[in-house]
Amino acid sequence: MTASFRFPTPYTVIIIVIMLSALATWLIPAGRYDALVYDEAQQEFVISREGEERRVAATEAALDSLQIPVTLDKFAEGKIKKPISVPGTYKPVAASPQGVWAVIFAPIRGMYEAIDIILFVLIIGGFMGVFNRSGAFDAAIASLAQRLRGRESLLIVLVTTLIALGGTTFGLAEETLAFYPLLVPVFMAAGYDRLVPVAVIYIGSSIGNMGAIVNPFSTIVASDAAGVAWTTGLYSRLAMLLLGTALCIFYIIRYARRIKANPARSLLLDPAAESPAETPGTHAAPQRIGGLHTLLLVLFALTFVVMIIGVSFLHWWFEEMTALFLVAAVLIGLLQRIGEHNFIEAFLTGARDLLGVSLIIGIARGVTIVLNEGQISDTLLFYAANGVEGMSSFFFLPALMLIFFLLTLFISSSSGLAVVTMPIMGSLAPIAGVGAEEIVNAYLFGFGLMTFITPTGLILPSLAMVSVNYNVWLKFIWPLLVVLAVVAIGILWAGLAF
Repeated sequence: MTASFRFPTPYTVIIIVIMLSALATWLIPAGRYDALVYDEAQQEFVISREGEERRVAATEAALDSLQIPVTLDKFAEGKIKKPISVPGTYKPVAASPQGVWAVIFAPIRGMYEAIDIILFVLIIGGFMGVFNRSGAFDAAIASLAQRLRGRESLLIVLVTTLIALGGTTFGLAEETLAFYPLLVPVFMAAGYDRLVPVAVIYIGSSIGNMGAIVNPFSTIVASDAAGVAWTTGLYSRLAMLLLGTALCIFYIIRYARRIKANPARSLLLDPAAESPAETPGTHAAPQRIGGLHTLLLVLFALTFVVMIIGVSFLHWWFEEMTALFLVAAVLIGLLQRIGEHNFIEAFLTGARDLLGVSLIIGIARGVTIVLNEGQISDTLLFYAANGVEGMSSFFFLPALMLIFFLLTLFISSSSGLAVVTMPIMGSLAPIAGVGAEEIVNAYLFGFGLMTFITPTGLILPSLAMVSVNYNVWLKFIWPLLVVLAVVAIGILWAGLAF
């Protein structure tokens, strides 16, 4: 590699992935499984096959005849909303290769599909722009840096643990984008490079989702689709959460201490450069925190607390979270008494800082669109299921974990991958001599591992928040991934024994 070579930007990386996905639709045969959805109004199952639909009464007998392990109450209670793949129904269909026009339109269509997340990120940027104008954050960060002097590692332990708990309980993932403007200045003031905060936030979320105890978007959906209670296999997931989180914290602290002692050992070429999530004046001298600053900081913190409560207990999603940050921005502006023009200027400046992150999120959705339009996602699932069929249980589970790891490249939605794959892979459990709960755990571990690096997920927008290149992240994370993969396989084998 020459000294003049620069790794492509996240935008180019995703466009390359879109082009490779389009090429795959020319090389991989198109095919589809029959898809089943529940019509609540008519209490019927609608089965789609090659563009045609047929309806059958929604009964347990109908599910049994289709070899779908899901119980009827899961559909009736609304726990299974997405189309279910029907085992044994895969058939080749007419090829639908995606050409130049599909590649051009994929990012645009992706932005339409991801508009809820895009607006969420832009409003967070505006919220931070208004708050940063007060100077309260600069004063608080300078004060915190002094208080943490000599105990900075405690911050890594605390934040990683809390975010992992969010991931394992309510699937904290996209919401972590709101934490970068809050936490990046804290870690920078503590003397770390920009890789440390993204590691703490992103690794914390990923390991929490990998060892998801009760995550409704992965564990619950996958267990329901596999026809097993979510409490079955719980101890394996708990072991993954505890061991994995401990390993991740140790790994991050080891790197953080190394670069704190010698900044030249940072993996970043410019460790002191500012990122979109970093506030001006972060490294300023300590300031006095006045009464208004205290009030603004309390309101700032309460905004995040309310968001977590809303997502955890009130079934909030992006619409509610976006409205929360918009209202909070207005309240902070009113408390500062900055006037309408200054408020709008500060809000737009903050939103502009995160515009690039928003575009990355939308463009990445284009990959899934190309694969779905090319009708090769089901073909990949069909080949994967055939590849592991007939294996002994000892090799079956690691191979299945690897398959879920690879499939996550194409289906980066945890609930989407669970609903599509679980009925197919779950039907192999009796043949391989393993419990359906082990299929669920293999899915969680494989999916979780890929979330650390998949360019179609949240890693690229997360890196854009801190101005870290993707190649730097890969260099940083791969040793940890190897260790976590070995631990995951060991836990799956232990599940067979116990």
